[in-house]
Amino acid sequence: MMIGGFFDAYAARWTDSQLDWFEALLEEQDVDIMAWGLRALPVPKNWQGELMDAFQKLDFIAPAV
Repeated sequence: MMIGGFFDAYAARWTDSQLDWFEALLEEQDVDIMAWGLRALPVPKNWQGELMDAFQKLDFIAPAV
């Protein structure tokens, strides 16, 4: 939900290089990606930047009701 939700919310506006970044990110372990998104683990330098900043906002996840 977290990783796919980010893609669904923003990918239509991404450039080719941003899509490449996301595809490469998917090679990482899901638990690591989620920990970076939740700021539970430091983000490695190669994943830091605009897209990770957007991912960490988590504004693409609807609150549970």
